[in-house]
This record gives sequence, C-alpha cells and structure tokens, in this order.
Amino acid sequence: MCTHLGEAMVLGRGARLLAGAMAVACLLLMGPSAPGDALVVRPLPSDAPRDVVQNRVMTWNICNPCEESDVERAAEIATYAPQIVGMQEACVRDVERIRAYLESLYGLVYHVEYGTVLRHRGRCGGTPWNPGAFGQAVLSAAPMTDHVNVEYPDGGSEDRGYMAVTTTVDGEPVRVFNTHLAHRRQEAIRAGQTDVLAAAVARHERAIVLGDFNAVPDAPELARMWALATDADPQCHPPSAGTCELTTDWHSKFDYVFLRGFAPLEHRVHPTPYSDHHLVHADLGPRNRTPRSAP
Repeated sequence: MCTHLGEAMVLGRGARLLAGAMAVACLLLMGPSAPGDALVVRPLPSDAPRDVVQNRVMTWNICNPCEESDVERAAEIATYAPQIVGMQEACVRDVERIRAYLESLYGLVYHVEYGTVLRHRGRCGGTPWNPGAFGQAVLSAAPMTDHVNVEYPDGGSEDRGYMAVTTTVDGEPVRVFNTHLAHRRQEAIRAGQTDVLAAAVARHERAIVLGDFNAVPDAPELARMWALATDADPQCHPPSAGTCELTTDWHSKFDYVFLRGFAPLEHRVHPTPYSDHHLVHADLGPRNRTPRSAP
C-alpha cells in the first residue's frame, strides 16, 4: 500500500494533505533513512510554490553515502516543486521516502521510475542477501511511459548507466534522460559513455537530459552532447565555459540540464547543505521563446 500512495490519490491539494497521517504511518514502517532522521517538518520559504510548477525540471545528485535526512531532501525539492526531478546516487528506499514525504508533508504527488545500476549494501543498506538498489531515479508529476534502463558497457570504477522515460512537458511528449557518468579522472571512459548516451538522445527531436556528467563544460568527452543539445544555463557553452554557473562544492560545473527542442526561460543553481552537488533547475518553453533575465 505504501508504495502506491501517489497513484491512488488523485484528489485536490487539501484532501491530499488530510491523508498525511496514512503516509506518515507508512514512512514510520519503512524506518529511518539515516541515523538521527526524524519527521521534523522544516517550514518552506514564504515564496515556495504551493503546487508543482509545470515545465520546471531539476537535476540533483543527492550524495551517497552521506547519511543525510530524506525529510530535508524532500523539503529542498518542495521549495522549488519541479514537474520533473532527476536524482543521481539514489537508493530506491531513499527515493521512496522522499516521494512519500513530498506527498504527505507538502501535497506534491509524483510518479517514479528507477535506473538501478547496482545493488550495494555499503551504498544503500539492506542485507547481504538483499542489498539496496542504487543508481538514478526520475520523479514526474505527469505519468511516464516507455521506461528503459541502460548500463554503460564500461562503468569505470563503479557501474554507471542512464535511464529514460517519456512524459509530457509544455503539453507535448518529450523523452527525458537521467545519467551519472564515471568518476573524475576517467575521461576516456566518460567519452565512451557519452557516445552511448548521445546516440540514444539523437533519436529524439524533443529531449531533456539531466545528470551528473563529472566533467566541466569544455571537457572533450562532452563534445557529442554539445553537438546535440544546449545547456539550460544560456551563458554556458564551450569554449567560453568560464561563464557557467558552478554546481558543486568544489567549484566546478558537473551538473547539466541539456535541452533539445526547448528554450530555457529561467535557470537557477541552489547550493544546499544536504549534498556536495547543488540543486539545478530550469523553467522551459518552446525553442523560440526568449529567456527571462535573472533578477
């Protein structure tokens, strides 16, 4: 029952919030997400959206193993309430909790698909015979279809891959990809992974590619992605990559929202204490629209 709350509840926001007690009971049955994790609801900023923001997409490497609170992770996402969220370094159990908190505490209902690339007790807990699933995940306020999960032929020092789903953005179907490329200092491996990903992306005129690419914008291994798509940060493109907003605690841009068939109307990067990667989100429109200037 707990894993199907989002599909079962198609009520208005007020009615969904009244169902919070049932969802919270499910969360308690699932157990804590990290040592000291408690159901303490952090008030959102006064200007936080009250419902999902249509055509807003987000990418976030949520950090693992970091023992962060899934309650706080949910609050970070709810502060911006994107229509689509791509998460990397995601354990299935953590995503289940985040999704349930988003619904029970903030009235934000999401569908979910997973891009598991390995089962690892050190990453995600569990038992030696049933370790937790680790990889990518996509939350979407609109239904998703045609889910695929692809492991790269060479993951490098750890298995890596991409997942893809079809959903609706700006009233039209779009293919959404979510990936996490090989660790830093594995440039040749990332180049091979980007070749695999780019070949899949190239088949779609309308595509959104979210992820942690572990590479700065002018890295050679990203050349095929730049040939296919633009970044949601309108000032960010090689060779003038010095104008890109940084997305990590170590002052690099590794996190991207690549677009085909869309224009970014607004792009934001938000540092967070709950991960070594910042939250990156963009509001999208048709390709011929003019981006809004930042205040």
